[in-house]
Amino acid sequence: MKLHDLPTVEFDADLIARLGKAGPRYTSYPTADRFGDGFGYRDFLHAVADRRTRAGVRPLSLYLHIPFCDTVCYYCACNKIVTRKRDKAATYLAYLKREVEMQGRLFAGMNEVEQLHFGGGTPTYLSDAQMGELMDHLRRCFHFAGDAAGEYAIEVDPRTVSPERVHSLRRQGFNRISLGVQDFDGDVQKAVNRVQPEEETRAIIGAARAAGFRSVSIDLIYGLPKQTPATMAATLDKVIAADPDRIAVYHYAHMPQLFKPQRRILDADMPDSDTKLQLLQLCIERLGRAGYVYIGMDHFAKPGDDLALAQRQGRLQRNFQGYSTHADADLVSCGVSAIGAVGATYSQNAKTLDDYYDALDRNELPVARGVRLSMDDVLRRAIIQKLMCQFELSIPALEQAFPIVFRRYFGRELEALAGLERDGLVSVGEEWISVSMKGRLLIRNICMVFDRYLNSVEPRHSKTV
Repeated sequence: MKLHDLPTVEFDADLIARLGKAGPRYTSYPTADRFGDGFGYRDFLHAVADRRTRAGVRPLSLYLHIPFCDTVCYYCACNKIVTRKRDKAATYLAYLKREVEMQGRLFAGMNEVEQLHFGGGTPTYLSDAQMGELMDHLRRCFHFAGDAAGEYAIEVDPRTVSPERVHSLRRQGFNRISLGVQDFDGDVQKAVNRVQPEEETRAIIGAARAAGFRSVSIDLIYGLPKQTPATMAATLDKVIAADPDRIAVYHYAHMPQLFKPQRRILDADMPDSDTKLQLLQLCIERLGRAGYVYIGMDHFAKPGDDLALAQRQGRLQRNFQGYSTHADADLVSCGVSAIGAVGATYSQNAKTLDDYYDALDRNELPVARGVRLSMDDVLRRAIIQKLMCQFELSIPALEQAFPIVFRRYFGRELEALAGLERDGLVSVGEEWISVSMKGRLLIRNICMVFDRYLNSVEPRHSKTV
């Protein structure tokens, strides 16, 4: 495929400024703020039992949450525990292994794993020996597809690993690595308490290439304190020169009322709305010229990367780790606060270590809340997934999959879409709903039309752009 044939995205600053508003990222539908404590451990057991009755059980996706960090990054909104007391990690690892074993027994006979993701926190907070021990335990409890077929990813803070550790991670079975960078500018790094020299990051990327990782990904954030178009341009030059396979460019959501570390960021250092739009436009244009395909939301990938291929082939999906190439895989998640998706259910583990440990001490999985999806939920989830991942929806295909007549069922939604159609974000035909190039950046706005929960509870979301 030639570069000029690749899908792109159109930046319309006036439209984005006018329509940008708070909205979900749709890593699930219903979103996690709709989960309730009426769903617990036994409901999860029923969901797994239902899975056994289904014909042609698909492979699993497995997520492990390691919540610990050495230091706090002021922008961070993740569920994390900042501590230098390494004995806490040893205790946590013992309980995590117990949960993994319980899940392995529960999924016995249908525990083929094709996708693994370690997130945090900082997964490499675990020592090399602890990580090796955990990976060996996972292989005893689950059956993993071969290295060529499986996607086994880990998030890494380049400040916490050496090139030798990267080679060890590859030997332990990881074949994809994601590096948190956020910004290479020294003043920006100091403002968010994450000083990370470029040379350090480049050394880890080089080690990942030498170790044979199939994919290297870099995370950036725009809208951070002290960022300007000039500093962002310099960071993008360095990132493009590093030649990662995937680049995520996240919008910093400044919500100090919800996340205490963000209160250490000075309001005077924050870029204004116009500057943030300039930063976003710069990222889109520079990465596009460098040959990266816009996947959706905040993700870019090389044309030959698995994400880009999955999108072109209609296999792309979205889950709690972002975009995924394994469509419709049930997600089994282990660790404090981790969220899983099995069948027509979502479940989340206890959010505190004490509650997490207490449940496992009772020999119960630490499921604290969740939701069982109705037919309407599954229908709307399917629509949102298609729009988020493919930027188009086949109305006849949806009517074949669900017992509805689309235009009767979604009359109110079609009225709302008409307004977005006048703005040039989307076109609605007899058989297709298609998102325009300028609508892709506002895809969350389009999906929000189909979210029946948005007006029922006060939203706590970042801006859509």
